[in-house]
Amino acid sequence: MRVVIIGGGAAGASCATRLRRLNEDAEIIILERTSEVSIANCGLPYYISDVIPNRDSILVSTPQKFKSWFNIDVRLETEVIEINKEEKFVITSFNEKLSYDYLVLANGASPIVPEFAGLNKDKTFVVRTLNDADKIKSYIKNNPVKKVAVIGGGFIGIEIAENLIEMGLDTTLIELNNQILAPVDFEIAKIAQDEMIKKGVNLILSDGVQKFSENQIILNSNNAIDYDLCILAIGVKPETDLARKAGLETNRGIIVDEYLKTSNEFIYAAGDNIEAKDFVSGQNTLLPLAGPANRQGRIVADNICGFNSTYKNTQGTSVVKIFDLTVASSGNNEKQLKQKEIPYWKTYVYGRSHAGYYPNSDMILYKLLFANDGKILGIQGIGESGVEKRVDVIATIMRNNGTVQDMIDAELCYAPPYSSAKDPVNILGMSADNILKGLVKPAYFEDLKDVVVIDVRPNMIYKMGTIDGAINIPIAEIRSRLDEIPKDKKVILSCNTGYTSYCASRILAQKGFNNVYSFMGGYELYKELVKESAKLNHA
Repeated sequence: MRVVIIGGGAAGASCATRLRRLNEDAEIIILERTSEVSIANCGLPYYISDVIPNRDSILVSTPQKFKSWFNIDVRLETEVIEINKEEKFVITSFNEKLSYDYLVLANGASPIVPEFAGLNKDKTFVVRTLNDADKIKSYIKNNPVKKVAVIGGGFIGIEIAENLIEMGLDTTLIELNNQILAPVDFEIAKIAQDEMIKKGVNLILSDGVQKFSENQIILNSNNAIDYDLCILAIGVKPETDLARKAGLETNRGIIVDEYLKTSNEFIYAAGDNIEAKDFVSGQNTLLPLAGPANRQGRIVADNICGFNSTYKNTQGTSVVKIFDLTVASSGNNEKQLKQKEIPYWKTYVYGRSHAGYYPNSDMILYKLLFANDGKILGIQGIGESGVEKRVDVIATIMRNNGTVQDMIDAELCYAPPYSSAKDPVNILGMSADNILKGLVKPAYFEDLKDVVVIDVRPNMIYKMGTIDGAINIPIAEIRSRLDEIPKDKKVILSCNTGYTSYCASRILAQKGFNNVYSFMGGYELYKELVKESAKLNHA
């Protein structure tokens, strides 16, 4: 059996090595059009800044290792230009005709590079390969680079911007949308944006590139940004041309079934070039992530060898470091749920990275999205430490079709240096459960209009800052001041993070008030959302 794999990235390399472990006699050939195979793409921003100083650290494997360990034939700088699915062969850029029993399309995605007017390709780069990173390092070393512009506020753009700042370069990040980090909602992104600004990034939102001049980027707003070097991190486009020309079913990506088989029974596809199903909605989506690509490569190998493995959809679980903060998420965000018309509830909880009485704990903001039946639809978090730990736990509960009750029931590690007896995962589940059982009526930032806001914190804390227009009735006095709370208007109770206002709302609900709501996330979240970002530029 001969298996030809187009592409030597995460999916292709995983597929090839799994194939060998399952079948010692198969002939396995990887055709890779670049000069690299199996590199750690996600480490490239840190290699550029020398946080990862050793180039060889980015090389996960080499053609020599593939040959000596796995007897896999890796052919670099070999591009496939045609697939003949009827006669089961491919033609390479060397005009070589190579037959196959099974073909695997794992050629991934390519960076989006719009045809901007005036684009100077000598000092404009993308970050997709190790060669790309080498070019950027070389340019910075050999030219008087002081000002760098990064186009795009996704994972790579943010990581690149951070590392450029760490290198001492004047860095501007330009994002067309009104927030960075599309996988999360504005509340989470706002905190991340403020962190970037605080660390020195010149952040421009709601503005895009109109054109380039020799030393300036002209934005849609007609503002001009000086630059010595530009890095495009706008996103990637799935490599579908080969598949489409071969007559395979494609849309935005290559269409595959649950076994990752294309519309041809002898051709599979895996990685950034396929449309996978979204775990929450079941709709086809593009999610170019390394974890899913590795799993997909393994599944393809299983199926070629007769093990009938299936790919169980993509949650989009991801994490990114933004200077001192970590942002992590899984599932759908609120924007996606609205777009897909999926009904949902939401809650916000501030939890500590570990027990508050143990030194150096820090606050983490979590946003949980869930359905009427308790199904978890999405989780987002931002903080200094312990963020991804909790998001991973919740992503695992989601993967097993768990509910908010399973978050309450989760028995997690506890010792003061690591967590609290009630972990934030548990508390998030409890908060959601209270909403579903009608024990609390949630209110959010968008609800703070034409309502009565009562701050239930002690007067001394209230005087330090509160929601605009809020009056103060501390929880300790609320039972004796019921006559000050209107019953004919919507009343939103507020505290620092949401717990005290919840307790106060339970008092009032049992005193006959059915118009009382608790502000989820409290004044801490409110402060973040109304805080002016000093250096943030909008169109």
